[in-house]
Amino acid sequence: MNVTLLAVIALAIPFQSKSELILYRFSQPHMGTTCQIILYSMNKEEASRCANAAFLRMKQLDGIMSDYNQESELRQLCARSGTGPVSVGEDLLKVLTRAHEVSVLSNGAFEVTIGPVVKLWRRARKSIQMPDKDELEAALKLVGYQSMVIDPLKKTVWLKKTGMLLDLGGIAKGYAADESLNVLKKMGISSALVAMGGDVALGDPPPNAKGWKVGIAPVLEEGDAASRYMVLANCAVSTSGDTEQYVEIGGKRYSHLVNPKTGIGLTERISVTIVAPHGIDSDSLTKVVSILGMAKGMELAAKVPGISCRAVTRKNDLLEVKKSENFPTVHENPKQGKGN
Repeated sequence: MNVTLLAVIALAIPFQSKSELILYRFSQPHMGTTCQIILYSMNKEEASRCANAAFLRMKQLDGIMSDYNQESELRQLCARSGTGPVSVGEDLLKVLTRAHEVSVLSNGAFEVTIGPVVKLWRRARKSIQMPDKDELEAALKLVGYQSMVIDPLKKTVWLKKTGMLLDLGGIAKGYAADESLNVLKKMGISSALVAMGGDVALGDPPPNAKGWKVGIAPVLEEGDAASRYMVLANCAVSTSGDTEQYVEIGGKRYSHLVNPKTGIGLTERISVTIVAPHGIDSDSLTKVVSILGMAKGMELAAKVPGISCRAVTRKNDLLEVKKSENFPTVHENPKQGKGN
């Protein structure tokens, strides 16, 4: 999976309640990033058992949705592109179905069929050279959600064009965060947080607290990592930008996020934070707003129930910050000034 920018840092509020719930932290590498689980439990044994079960769910989903692992269900599906409908498991069906819905919503700004183009840009980042024009043109002909046909009743996916490749880097980690949090809830851990790079899923608040402090890390060099935070619970937060993943070619900066219409990495500096009921939506919609741009992207996000958005763009040395009316309050440390 592509590594999403680690732009949201989850900071639990340290507290020990009268019921003796204790704060525990765990981390493991999964899906190309360091995954964190922060939870409250009665004892270390229970906390470790539950966290390990959640990490196991992450590992399972990585084995299904990785576009690096040739044995993954995703790669096996792509290997059969152009041959007709292929039966898929429940998890892959859910993610591809939602991905298709977001593609329709955004008129193709979000595209999991972008795989052939992403493959060229991975090579470009290593060689520091632009993708070959002819190869890029050929890759773009394989891109288009219209060529991914999903039958929810038969549980099949048909990639109509031979050579199609799917890339779930813009949606899989959000889904994995959701699923890992669900594992914890089913095991009796309600006060918990799962962070997978820039995607965070939040359960009930810490004991006797209104919510978790979720810090917004610096984007576009706009401030200190600890300067901004929100207090949230029972939702998901995702941030996407190009602070870490980009390439400079010929003096021009290209983001790891690629415009599916042009096949070119974004050159406008933008960072987007989405708060949503579920991580599968916060993850994917950050990509939509980034690709459509601040104005059109936020207009579209406003049409999705339960979604709120904050975007930052940088042009030359000027920063522009916009947020939807329902975006949670952004607090700042006293030395940092007013929230925005």
